Amino acid sequence: MTENPARAVLLAPFRARTWRDLAFVVLAVPLGALVGLYLLIGFGIGISMTLLLVGVPLVALVLLGGRVWGRVYRVLAAALLGVAVPEPPPFTPKPGLLGFLAGAFGDRASLRALLFLLLQVALGVVVGWNVLLAVGLAGMLALSPLIWLLAEPVNVDARGVEHRSFIQFGEFYVDSWPRVLLVGAVGVLCCLAAPWLLRVTALLHGLLVRGLLAPTGRDRELAELAAKRRAAVDDSTVTLRRLERDLHDGTQARLVTIAMELGRAEQRLHSGGDPSDLVTAAHAGTKEALVELRELVRGIHPPALELGLEAALETLVARCAVPVQLRCVLPVRPSPAIEAIAYFSVAELLTNVVKHSGAQEAEVRVRGDAEQLTLTVRDEGRGGVLPPTVSEQPVGGLAGLAARARSVDGELTVVSPDGGPTAVTVTLPVAVPE
Repeated sequence: MTENPARAVLLAPFRARTWRDLAFVVLAVPLGALVGLYLLIGFGIGISMTLLLVGVPLVALVLLGGRVWGRVYRVLAAALLGVAVPEPPPFTPKPGLLGFLAGAFGDRASLRALLFLLLQVALGVVVGWNVLLAVGLAGMLALSPLIWLLAEPVNVDARGVEHRSFIQFGEFYVDSWPRVLLVGAVGVLCCLAAPWLLRVTALLHGLLVRGLLAPTGRDRELAELAAKRRAAVDDSTVTLRRLERDLHDGTQARLVTIAMELGRAEQRLHSGGDPSDLVTAAHAGTKEALVELRELVRGIHPPALELGLEAALETLVARCAVPVQLRCVLPVRPSPAIEAIAYFSVAELLTNVVKHSGAQEAEVRVRGDAEQLTLTVRDEGRGGVLPPTVSEQPVGGLAGLAARARSVDGELTVVSPDGGPTAVTVTLPVAVPE
């Protein structure tokens, strides 16, 4: 609902936002002055000592110092203006002095922060000081009747005539109640306009913070690519560790047992005994080892995916411990990598349903088009499932699924109120983005 304009104007001087804007402008004036001194002294000394070679690293340090100033302004803008922007990418120089200097002079975040600081000297000091003068004058004019009544000021004109006035405009002296009340009324009107002047000034500060201290689109893309790379590496590491553990604790132990049984059978055969029971046990162990190896291979790339995602999911839900209803509509077959992510996502989510939800049945819906694949696993269990956060380490579970989805520009969402139902949706592209 839009507030009445007259009410907004009358209440503006008493709004918390006005006082926050005023606090920011008040702080921006001395901060801008300090920034001006920092730039003048830092670059002045650095440039003057360039011939001694000491000035070049000094200029680089002054340039990088813009990042520190930018952090100060980001904190103030978030606290007072409600303008919260993320940190730019960290400074990561190459090894050595030359690598450091090249990184410093080519650091986009530092160069943009330098431009921000230069503009802050103008906006924060020059504009901010004049805005504060205007606000102070408005307050003084509004209080002028009280000052005139209590202080009883005396002003003497050029002819030696005394006037009870502390304000004059040329030969016009504010020395009577009508004139004092008129000036006070003008001051009240100025006080009603002052919050909007502060708001415009704060808006300009906020635009500078958003435009020059926030990461650029390219920076965000690089950060997303780095996060996806880390997620892919972490996912591969977890998979390799799982395979190593399964091979070491399962298949390798079983093969050692088979070798020992065959060795005992050989010894018994040489001594004239009957080794048939040991051979039978070794044969059974060999079959079990083959089954375990088959399961390991299925964990890397399920053979059922050779027939397509729908056929693989039919096999998967048929083996689930709870009844699962599968609805699959795929007009376009996804790429093999996307099919594998989708298959393992459904497998993990169904495992969670069996282990944690307490549900008696579940539903899997898969639908796709030419560009996007969406799969949803829903159960009527106890609910209360918390969605994974981006900062959470993707070591498994929903965090691992979310990281795997993000690695291909996908997304995982969770809707799970207490008491259920729980619906986990994974959105993936049909093909792996380049």
